[in-house]
Amino acid sequence: MTQPTSYGGRPVLPAPGAPTQELRVARFRGHARRLTWCALVLIAVAGAVGFFYGNLPSGFENWMLVAAASVIVLLLVLIPFLVWWTHVDTITTRRVIERSGIFATHRRELGHVRGYTIELRRGILQRMWGTGTLVLSNGVDAPLRLANVPSVALVHEALIDQVEVNQILAHRDAQPPLPPLPTS
Repeated sequence: MTQPTSYGGRPVLPAPGAPTQELRVARFRGHARRLTWCALVLIAVAGAVGFFYGNLPSGFENWMLVAAASVIVLLLVLIPFLVWWTHVDTITTRRVIERSGIFATHRRELGHVRGYTIELRRGILQRMWGTGTLVLSNGVDAPLRLANVPSVALVHEALIDQVEVNQILAHRDAQPPLPPLPTS
């Protein structure tokens, strides 16, 4: 038996009953536009420290200014950046994985084989930035919400393709094997 050829850029399907390798299709974070305010705060704090360092009114010292600036940068710049950086969404050939958390990791998975609905939401700002929100719901578990997905149309198509391929493979593998052809 020969392997089928690939049409339209889709991967070749494995032989019936053969285990399929899990491959990463996409890995992404939410759009970085949410860090705009963090960048503006960092610029403002750096400018204020540069202006007031050595020019403080009496009763204040330079170390107080640096300490206050450090606390502001920690709370308004570093922590939001770490929260954004640690939230990763991954699409593989078998499932969708959402992983987040700085110290304790929270992970949710949704398998393609069970099938799910894909809802695409795009507000006006999301359209301007080329992003969107995908809500994946299988009807049993709580919906998986992927917010501010960059290139959302491409990710949406990839998810549709993965669900379709996994449904075909699951249906094919559930069928009993064909009896061998008689030889003459």
